[in-house]
Amino acid sequence: MIFTDTHTHLYYEQDTEKQAQLMERCFENNVNRLFLPNVDVASIKMIDDLVKKYPENCFAMAGLHPCDVKDDYEAQLTEIYNSIEGRKIYAIGEIGIDLYWDKTTLSIQQDAFRKQINWAKNLGLPIVIHCREAFDEVFEVLEAEKDDKLRGIFHCFTGSEEQAKQAINLNFYLGIGGVVTYKKAGLDVVLANIPLDKLVLETDSPYLAPVPFRGKPNESSYLIYVAQKLADIYNVSVAEIASITTENSKKIFGV
Repeated sequence: MIFTDTHTHLYYEQDTEKQAQLMERCFENNVNRLFLPNVDVASIKMIDDLVKKYPENCFAMAGLHPCDVKDDYEAQLTEIYNSIEGRKIYAIGEIGIDLYWDKTTLSIQQDAFRKQINWAKNLGLPIVIHCREAFDEVFEVLEAEKDDKLRGIFHCFTGSEEQAKQAINLNFYLGIGGVVTYKKAGLDVVLANIPLDKLVLETDSPYLAPVPFRGKPNESSYLIYVAQKLADIYNVSVAEIASITTENSKKIFGV
């Protein structure tokens, strides 16, 4: 049984010993594949260092997080894009639109999002989308960019059934994390009408820890709690959840 965490910031832990312990707990819980989303220029080296330590288990992405799209975003984008050459990158992400923290940057967030979507198309890579309080704005960009090259993951999907189906119709999988274990989230009701073969697992660690660790730092080893909740929703075994979602991740990332 192999679990795949399609979205973890495990590299944020820079204490060597603690980082090794986080990885060891992953392996103890069969979380053997970890995909590392980039957020800014500074995180490139942190990701690369972790990939070098665990080349069979950790896989890098490249992208500028929408919350990091500031006045200097074009220079940041250039530096991130230039970093891709000579590195093995499996997705462009995490990218998208976030209107929770700052609505005034919408226009430059949209521009950065479009530019990075075009990177992905030119490189033949999937994108990993961050969308917070911005479904309409994200879908507007995606509908305009829609073609046979556009594909990827809606990271931390928490939308409605209608939004889930719209994302799937645009050739996206839904990234399901700890929120699915929250009683009032309602995501279990949405997923009841969404096929399992359109889902992947994620933690978004160190954020959004699942029950019973809600409110505490998350880690990739906790992916098993997300898997158990999906097993309950779909009335299948945890092993089947692991198998199907890992196979989905291989289709997306090509590894």
